[in-house]
Amino acid sequence: MLKRFDRNAARIKRHKRLRKKIIGTQERPRLCVYRSLKHIYAQIIDDIEGKTLVAASTLDPALRGTIKGNNKEAAKKVGELIAQKALDKGIKQVVFDRGGYKYHGRVAALAEGAREKGLEF
Repeated sequence: MLKRFDRNAARIKRHKRLRKKIIGTQERPRLCVYRSLKHIYAQIIDDIEGKTLVAASTLDPALRGTIKGNNKEAAKKVGELIAQKALDKGIKQVVFDRGGYKYHGRVAALAEGAREKGLEF
């Protein structure tokens, strides 16, 4: 019987492999990225406590009217917003978790936006 290639299952497999090495602590939490077809989401997570410290997405009320579509510009603005929220909470350094996605396109734009606003990876 032939098995069909499932792109999302392969991504989840890559993400699990990555998560063995990446862990977010209180001093250096994890910046996790999730990309859907319509939106992009970012969270800063403390894995020791199991809590989300900061979250931002294209659905955020601060960005809702200013962006159109799910593109690199929108991802960059989400990166800038999450960096701003993190700096307000006193978080300066994070570990970047690309979520099994290639560091390219929207994921790279989000990281670039966060770096520009002062977040250190």
